[in-house]
Amino acid sequence: MQPVPVASPDDFDFAASGRRVFATESEALTAVGGRIDDQFGATCRMILGSRGRVVCTGMGKSGHVARKIAATLASTGTPAFYVHPGEAAHGDLGMVTDADVVLALSYSGESDEILLLLPALRRQGNRVIAMTGNPASALALEADLHLDVSVPVEACPLKLAPTSSTTASLAMGDALAVALLEARGFTRDDFARSHPAGALGRRLLLHITDVMHVGKEIPKVRPDATISEALVEISGKRLGMTAVVDGDDRLLGLYTDGDLRRSLDDADIDLRHTRIDAVMTQAPKTIDAEALAVEAAQLMEAHKINALLVTDRGGRVVGALNIHDLLRARVV
Repeated sequence: MQPVPVASPDDFDFAASGRRVFATESEALTAVGGRIDDQFGATCRMILGSRGRVVCTGMGKSGHVARKIAATLASTGTPAFYVHPGEAAHGDLGMVTDADVVLALSYSGESDEILLLLPALRRQGNRVIAMTGNPASALALEADLHLDVSVPVEACPLKLAPTSSTTASLAMGDALAVALLEARGFTRDDFARSHPAGALGRRLLLHITDVMHVGKEIPKVRPDATISEALVEISGKRLGMTAVVDGDDRLLGLYTDGDLRRSLDDADIDLRHTRIDAVMTQAPKTIDAEALAVEAAQLMEAHKINALLVTDRGGRVVGALNIHDLLRARVV
């Protein structure tokens, strides 16, 4: 039987309903946050002292929350994974070692699938942390530690769909992850290493050496080359520039597409006979090979240039790149 709507869609105040949910869940978070106490600290110390991983488990909506908590823990320096309690009872419990800590989520604290696992976990020697909304529940009483995520009221007006309670559990999981992150001294570089395909990973892990052109791909000419010869080098290497180097590849200057346009506007310049060292840019912007690719992007943006030469400590040209290389690497 279909429910009878209280009002037509045209008359219903959707915005007011949405604001009420936010207000209700905000109150729930404030209430749960105010109960963070020694049990929370003991939980963090138990996890930090563990030689294993955090095994998160839960049924239904609690299971979805447990998956998210496991993912957040794992990406912030605390090895963790999710195990479905029903599957655990049929073989997946073999993934759990005696060194692991189990984080069990059940708002009622009476989920049969979770309670069924406790004897097996106890026999194996696992420590159990319960996250429930009922400190007097079977799960809370059986666990080594208990995190109370009880909320005053669900945002669902029927008081049936988990809403405020799942939000509170998610927030408690985030609180654990952040507290553990801070205690471990987890850094941005650590985060990047666990997210190599993400934007932050690319920005913090990708070096100039990963994107620059080397060897015969580097456009370079000697100072006695003519502008025409430099133009052939620029066109052939397709980086919009060429380095001007001495016999040891030490950088003397730079000539770019922009310089060529300016040369064409100068009636006194003969492209076939004017030496490149007469029109090159001396002391151009360069970057070190050990720098991050994102630093090249920042340098290009700051100086409104589209290409860079890469030099070593001796001032020798060892690479070249342009903005298209950074775009292909998704650094910018």
